[in-house]
Amino acid sequence: MTYRTIKGTHDILPKDSRRWQKLERIIHDTATRFGYSEIRTPIFEDTSLFSRSVGEDTDIVSKEMYTWEDRSGGSLTLRPELTAPVVRAYIQHNLGRKSPLQRLYYMGPLFRRERPQKGRQRQFHQFGIEAFGSEFPEQDAEIIAIGHTIFSELGLKDVTLKLNSLGSGECRNQYTHALKSYLIPLKDQLSATSQQRLESNPLRILDTKNTDEQKLIADAPTIADYWTEDDKTHFSTVQQLLNDLNIPFEIDNQMVRGLDYYTRTTFEFISSNLGAQDAICGGGRYDGLVETLGGKPTPAMGFAAGMERILMSMGDDIINQNQHSVYLINLVHSAHGQALSIANELRRLGYDVLTDTLRRSLKAQLRDANRVGVVKAIIIGEDELKNKTVQIKDLSSGEQIEIAKNALINHFTI
Repeated sequence: MTYRTIKGTHDILPKDSRRWQKLERIIHDTATRFGYSEIRTPIFEDTSLFSRSVGEDTDIVSKEMYTWEDRSGGSLTLRPELTAPVVRAYIQHNLGRKSPLQRLYYMGPLFRRERPQKGRQRQFHQFGIEAFGSEFPEQDAEIIAIGHTIFSELGLKDVTLKLNSLGSGECRNQYTHALKSYLIPLKDQLSATSQQRLESNPLRILDTKNTDEQKLIADAPTIADYWTEDDKTHFSTVQQLLNDLNIPFEIDNQMVRGLDYYTRTTFEFISSNLGAQDAICGGGRYDGLVETLGGKPTPAMGFAAGMERILMSMGDDIINQNQHSVYLINLVHSAHGQALSIANELRRLGYDVLTDTLRRSLKAQLRDANRVGVVKAIIIGEDELKNKTVQIKDLSSGEQIEIAKNALINHFTI
């Protein structure tokens, strides 16, 4: 029997892992510069954590979760999203008592049983940013700025920030009633899923990907008509702060996001390189979620970003040559110990050093060095061993020099 990956999962092979590492490194570095600390939660949780937070009516809970009954009779679920587990950890460990403002970030695998497609698998990866404690619009702007900074440092082009506000609870209730009144006469033209949502959560219909339904809701009332004065002030200030930060954005009054817990500011970063499934990052405020999950009322703001989709947007040329990489070519069997010693000295200096253990020819080793993208090769042959020298070849320019072996470490000192 030949084993293969399960449908909707994939291996990250060495040819791709460097791109993943670059993405992860930029996430870690950027989040840290903004003062955020990493949190890691278990890969599975109590099922009710997601049904309460995400919403019973969402596709995630009703159709896509990997759920099973464990031996004690409890229901467990592989995490389909990470905000709820982070909120659970925030409550369980009393993080709010340790500091009035908690800034957290995460990355890791998630699981949803949906139809596999480009950029969306059943096991996929996200990173996210969450801040607990501030109700003020500058927190919204900071969160959005982190996403903007990460995408800028990755060199992503054609990325657009879309912005909306779902308003407070009062606003949302009034708008839900108005939207339902608008849609009821059109009920027969809605899909079965949207007809169900019309009763349970009409706002979810605005998130439809059905083109016929998108035409139906084009003339629907907008939530902006129902903002309270506080909602208007909050959203206006968010926009002004983004302008101050020189972060361009577009207002999209029909963007509601796919989860039920959002309030006030919501946003998405869209990449034009991805086709119909174009969102690489989305988030917003969820001021009521901590209380919903059993904690004290706590304002919160965050986002989650799909790492596979970001990698697709990055393209294939994201990894450049490592200026601190070396390929050490030893052509003399009796000098293997010396070659390994030199390699370790260079590694202590901070270089990535490859050595050949197949005892191949000079031509084959140089070909391998070019394949893996190193910058310089150190060559030790019979003449070099006798003269106590080494050859240093620049693989970009082709220039080659000879230096004394005892000067090698100084030559490569960074």
